[in-house]
Amino acid sequence: MTHIETFLLERPNLRFVFTGGKGGVGKTVAAAVLAYRFAQEGKKTLIASLNPVHSLSSVFDQDLRGGRIRPVQKAPNLFAVEVEASDVVERYRVNIAQRVREFLKYADIPVDSRPFVDIAVTNPAFEESAMFDKMVDIILKEGQDFERLVFDTAAVANAVRLIGLSKIYGLWLQRMIQSRKEALSLRVQLSFRKERIMEEVKKDPLLADLLGMHERFTAVKKILVDPEQTAFFFVTLPLTLPISVVTRFIKMVRAYDIPVGGVIVNGVIRGEEAERAANDEYLQNQFQEQAGYLKMIQEQLGPLVRTYLPLYHSEIHGLDMVRHACEDMFQPDQEWALALTRV
Repeated sequence: MTHIETFLLERPNLRFVFTGGKGGVGKTVAAAVLAYRFAQEGKKTLIASLNPVHSLSSVFDQDLRGGRIRPVQKAPNLFAVEVEASDVVERYRVNIAQRVREFLKYADIPVDSRPFVDIAVTNPAFEESAMFDKMVDIILKEGQDFERLVFDTAAVANAVRLIGLSKIYGLWLQRMIQSRKEALSLRVQLSFRKERIMEEVKKDPLLADLLGMHERFTAVKKILVDPEQTAFFFVTLPLTLPISVVTRFIKMVRAYDIPVGGVIVNGVIRGEEAERAANDEYLQNQFQEQAGYLKMIQEQLGPLVRTYLPLYHSEIHGLDMVRHACEDMFQPDQEWALALTRV
């Protein structure tokens, strides 16, 4: 096991960190703790929640709603934003509608654009595409002034698709650009003015838009597959379903060439806690059951496990608890957790 502190020290150029996992496993807490740690090291850090159900406001005990980047109170160098999905989706809807209308106009297709717009914006992946586009904006524009960017993503499946879209979008945009060039070339050829082909290509606003999109996604894809700059951490609980989900989706992430930073195991019952509650039958059963799951994690994910977080008596709420969780996550000797894998 390479501890998370060692992992981060070995990657001084790491700038983009993502946390993902099955819903309810504590990925927001993991993201908040990592961001807090970076900020404490003197690095100007932005934590962005792309999760439709935000909880950063609760974790930091501060109203972060509204989609604006705000400083986290009493945490120097730390800034946060809860991306409002509804606003992002609406702006994306308007943008897509405009592109569809322009495409039909410049392709000289005299039909009503509304049915085409409806098809485009009712696609099941539309909202994920919109959030991905917002993530690209944060990486390439809004986050330029930050040394570290930490993204709290949606549930694992959505997060993988969200990031994987960089590859899919690249292929789609290349094909769209080529088709647009061919359409323009044919139209100019039919007018017997071949010398105007490149002139027409360059001034076509739709093609210019597509080229701009292609450049954006090419740039972000380069970032997302760079292990020196990017790391994706999976968060799991010591339970069968979260473990199986993490194991399955690590394979998917690697298929997109996205660097896996490792696994953070959350909600581990400390041995001393179990000893103090020796008469609590429920806790004892949970403790014994958990030991089996921790062995499973070691067997299936052992080399990727970076750190453990204990099960706390209450939810992480407020900067004091974030600070305490940070101390636990970055504790050099985590024998208390490793010993449980041998119970």
